[in-house]
Parts: sequence; C-alpha cells; structure tokens
Amino acid sequence: MNRALAFRLAGLLGVYSCILSAPSGLAVDITQRTFTNSVGMKFVRIEPGSFMMGFEGKRLDEGLLQTKGELPRGTSFAGGDYDERPRHKVEITKALYVSLYEVTNSQYELFDPHHRMLRGKLGFSQRDDEAVVFVSWYDAAGFCEWLSEKEGLCYRLPTEAEWEYCCRAGTQTAFSTGDDLPKVFHKNVRRSWYPDPRVTEKIIDPKWVDRKEKTVPSLTVGRTPPNSWGLYDMHGNVEEWTSNWYAPYEAGRQRDPVGRIEGDFRVTRGGSHSTELYYLRCANRMGTLPDDKSWYIGFRPVVGEMPDTRPLPNVPPAPYRRNVKQQIPSDLAEGPAPNKPYFKGPRRYVKIPANSNGPLFSNHNHDPAIVACPNGDLLSVWYTCVEEDGRELALAASRLRYGAQEWEAASPFWDAPDRNDHCPGLWFDGTDTIYHFNGLSAAATWGSLAVILRKSKDNGVTWSRARLIVPEHGFRQMVGEPVFRTRDGATVFGADAVYGSTIWVSCDNGLTWTDPGGTLNGIHAGIVQLKDGRLMALGRGMNIDGMMPKSISCDMGKSWQASASTLPPISSGQRLALMRLKEGPLFLASFTEQMMLTDASGHKRRVSGLFGALSFDQGRSWPVRRLFTDDGPRRKLDGGAWTDEFVMSYKSAEPKGYLSVCQTANGVINLISSAQHYAFNLKWLKTPPPAVAVQKPTNRKAGSK
Repeated sequence: MNRALAFRLAGLLGVYSCILSAPSGLAVDITQRTFTNSVGMKFVRIEPGSFMMGFEGKRLDEGLLQTKGELPRGTSFAGGDYDERPRHKVEITKALYVSLYEVTNSQYELFDPHHRMLRGKLGFSQRDDEAVVFVSWYDAAGFCEWLSEKEGLCYRLPTEAEWEYCCRAGTQTAFSTGDDLPKVFHKNVRRSWYPDPRVTEKIIDPKWVDRKEKTVPSLTVGRTPPNSWGLYDMHGNVEEWTSNWYAPYEAGRQRDPVGRIEGDFRVTRGGSHSTELYYLRCANRMGTLPDDKSWYIGFRPVVGEMPDTRPLPNVPPAPYRRNVKQQIPSDLAEGPAPNKPYFKGPRRYVKIPANSNGPLFSNHNHDPAIVACPNGDLLSVWYTCVEEDGRELALAASRLRYGAQEWEAASPFWDAPDRNDHCPGLWFDGTDTIYHFNGLSAAATWGSLAVILRKSKDNGVTWSRARLIVPEHGFRQMVGEPVFRTRDGATVFGADAVYGSTIWVSCDNGLTWTDPGGTLNGIHAGIVQLKDGRLMALGRGMNIDGMMPKSISCDMGKSWQASASTLPPISSGQRLALMRLKEGPLFLASFTEQMMLTDASGHKRRVSGLFGALSFDQGRSWPVRRLFTDDGPRRKLDGGAWTDEFVMSYKSAEPKGYLSVCQTANGVINLISSAQHYAFNLKWLKTPPPAVAVQKPTNRKAGSK
C-alpha cells in the first residue's frame, strides 16, 4: 500500500491530527520568522490578530467587468454572495506558519509518486514548479500528515478563517490588492467551458480555442506579486482546500473558529484560473466533496496546532425535511375510481419569493425531478439559479404532503458551493429507498460534470453522504430522467452525451456504474425497457424525416439503432417524459406546435402545447393523445423557466418546459413541468376531451359596427 492510499484511508476513518514525534535528526528549526522545510517549502510566520470575516459590501465597476466577461451576469460586488453574510469579527489568537506558495508537483510527489501520471492531464500543471492539481481533500490532508510525521511539526490545512485572515493581510477590500485585481493576476478570467467539445466548437470565441495557452494557463507558483504578508497566489492560481466543512456563518464575535461539526462539502478558497473575477475575492467561499479532484483545486499547508475550539452544531434541517410522517397511510393504494376520468391541476410547485438571491433564486428555476415517497408524499427537486451555466446554480426542493392540496414553499435541497449542480434525478426503488442522482461540475457550466448518488430511507428527511459514482469530470454524464430498474435487476439512468444521449448502468445495486459506450439519437432522452428486454429511447434533436427520433438497443446501451417515430419533434426549452405505467402501456408527455385531436362529439380540433400519449404496442404507435388542459376558460398561467406566461384553453397548453413524471400507489400519474404539476389517471388520458360549443359569427349589415 502506498503512502497516499494509507493516509487517504486514515482520512476516511476521520483521522486528521498532527503527529509531533519526529524521527531523530529530522526535526526542523522554526525559531525564525521564515523557514524552509525538508522538502524545500518556504514558510512565513503570521502573527495573531483580528479581522472582519465576510464581504465588505463595496462595489466594483460592474459595467466594466461585465463588458469584459469577468463578472457573472446578474451579479455585482455590491452585496457579495449570501453565504458571505453575516459579516462578523474573528480573532486569530495564535501565530502560525503559512506556506508562501501552493504545494507544487515536485513537492507533492515526494509523498505520492503515482501522482506524476496525472501531470498534464487535460493540459494542466505539467512542470515541477506548477501548483499540484487533481488532488482530493483527503490527498491534501494526507500530505500534511506525512510531513508532520517526517519532521515532527504540526502540518495541516488552514481553517477557513485562518485562510481569509492570511489572504486579506490586514485589508478589508474585495481583494488583498484593493477593490480591483491587477491584470497580472488574471489567468483566463472568464466562465470556462473547457474541455467540453460541444461548447468549444459552438460557443467559445475561436481565439480561445486556437490559442491553447489562453485556455490552459500556466500554474507556476510565485509569478504574481505577494500580498503584504509575503504570501503568493492567494487570488486565482488554483483553489485551496481548507479544513472546514461548508455551512452558513453565524453572527457574533468568534475566536479561532473551526466551522461546523460535519457537512457535505469541504471549503476551498482563493478561486482559480479559468474563473470569473467575482469568485476570486477574499471573502468568496467555494467547496466540493472531499473526494472530488479537478484541474481547479490544489492546497497550501500551515504549521501550527489545530485550534481546540468546539465546532458549531449542524444547521437546522430545511423545511421540506421537517415533521415528515414516516408511517405508511392505510389508504395509500386507494384513489380515484379507475373507471372514471380524474384530472387535477395545474398546481404550481415552484414557490420562491420574488427577488430571492440565494440560496434560492427567483430568476430561473428549471429541470425538475419528482418521486413518490413511501409515505405517500410527493417530493420534487429542481435547479435554481441566475443563469443555467453559472457557478451559483443549486438544487431546491418542495414537498406535497399526503392528503395536502398545495405544495409547500421551496427550500434548499443540495448545493456544492460555487459549483454548477446540474441535472437532478430522483427514483424510488419500490421498497424503502429514494435515490438522488446529480451532476457536480468542476466549476461553472455543465460541460464537466461528475455524478453523485445519495440515498434516503426516511422519505427524504435524511440522506446518506453524497458518493461520487462517476468521479471523472466529463461530458457524457449530464444526469437525465428517468431512472428505472430492468427486469434482470440492473439500475439505469439516462444522461446527455455531447450530441446525443447515453445510459449509465449498475448491476450491483448502485455500487459501481458503467457507460456501455453507445450513443442514441437526441439529448434529454426518455428511456424505457420493452417487454422483450430491449431498451427504447425518444430524444430531442437529431430528428429523422422530420419526426422525433426513436432509438432501440438490444445490448443494454452498447449500440443503438435509430429510426423515425410517429411523434412530432421537440426543440429548445422542451424535455419529454417517458415511463411504463403500472397498468402496462407506455406513457409519453411531450410538446407539439400543432396536432389534430378528436373531441367527445367526434369533431376534430387543432391543438398545441403539452400533450400526453399512450402506446399499447411497445412504442410503435401512439394512438391515444390528449392535451394537458383542464378544458376550462382561456386564461394565462406562469409556466416558469423558458415558458414564462402562457395561455391555457381547450386547444392550448404549456408550449415549453422540462418534464418529469412518476406514478403513485393509487394509480395517479403525476407530471411536473418547469413550474406546474398535473395529476391524472389512465382513464382521463383515454377519454376524449369534451366538446366545446363554438360561437358562429353573427351576420351583420354592411356598415354596422
């Protein structure tokens, strides 16, 4: 077992302490203001002091920065991020030694020689003197433990408060350089999609593709001026791991704070190359799973005893997790009479106050997932953001409790700080467990997603720690709907794969996952297993003969054969939903610009918008189609992201939206769009819409008004 793996296992067991008994002759003298240790790392003594932690509230030149693409659209430095408040006074009571530079490749590889194989991955950090990247929190902590054992000093990662104290170096401005960061610090300061080929080819200005040095900057340490305390690269070289779990701040004066007792994410600080200027500020907080590795994150050790401050308790649970009944209702399987049409809705499930700017955002709420909980509740999640490709994108949730008529107000669900948490998926395994799948970006955008999995056995009240089931950040893992189990027990979820879609398959109950390698036609695909064991998928784009593409796989996703379906294609702002109903037929929800439907009187009417369809022949034809409307009077409704206001009537429904569907134990089908919820049964789908009396034009005399 190599050293890195040994220390990583220790980290997984919760071992992160300083070993102070040095081997004879290897102790390092640190009586001076600066010292150089046995592996050539230089340290400077930082004296105790106090500072105001959090955002100062001063504004930079927002218009100028937006013009240069250096500030996220829809943001400013006026108030900082919500998680930088409340601003509070912090006292650092003990001196510590801080590395002048981030750990380099040559230094780290004395601890973990195998890391040399990662040099130059995606083009980053090839030379000895560049900051080491592709290191997890456990790797960084393990390096500190190794140095502690080697030298008899207490090497460790800094606390979040210590890091900001050292970064500010006595300043209270946005950066240690003042309220602007000089150009010498700028390393590809922009929202980077690299290395996603979809966007590299279509969105990024060609000059950023042709000139590789702009996309893959040098990470050599010490090339920019130090702050006034002698520390280099505190802004925008690589992010730096800290010891803290990420959680909200608390108000009031604090001495040597160490953060919360536990959490989901370890905090990183300082921002990195290929990141907008906004996220390089002293106060900005980032973070990710401690297992995560990317080309954005490295670390910088300190020397000094870990503060013995008691950690803060965990934050109270979000509203959707409170007072959830765990017993299964005795009438759970009872519902609308199956021989009578049932339809209810639309009911809005996205409820966020206007002008919300974190952790929930009123700007853009989209891409939902819905699951029926064992206790009869419905749980929906979706992403909430200012912009879909921004670092601020997080997950929100709402619950419709069993027997309730209205969805609860939204509450935070899951958010890796300043990582784009794109594309959620929810699934109930039919026994006792709800699964949550999600993308985890290396930074902004959905161009470099890893995939996480969490589980809940108490109806979404508590969740297991997120586990990276697809740890490599890439572009064949934008999680989609649906998630399902095959007849032979495999678990499957769909995912976008550059210009089409793929599936991810687990044959060991979610422990390991593989991409079979095939690519089906269309993104955002709906996927089902047919009765003969084959997989069928319907997707958006890559249309055939002007119709929605249908793809069939006979080998569990290793290859796909595409053909034209009998369904109209969909386009931007639209995602279909596909599932097999408990009663047997396949159900599809999709969109049409125009379609002829027959009402109960036998008359045909031209309709548009969101419709449902049924197939009784394994997807070859879809003879039953019905518009998703309550057939009431013409009125305007809010459809949410990409849809906004739309008109619902007997002939028009939502024109756009991303869809997700589940069926409850009582047979009711629950379909959500980007903001609205529709509940109905199979009988309603099969029943033609009622006839509508059409007013004949009144005969008028010439010249009459």
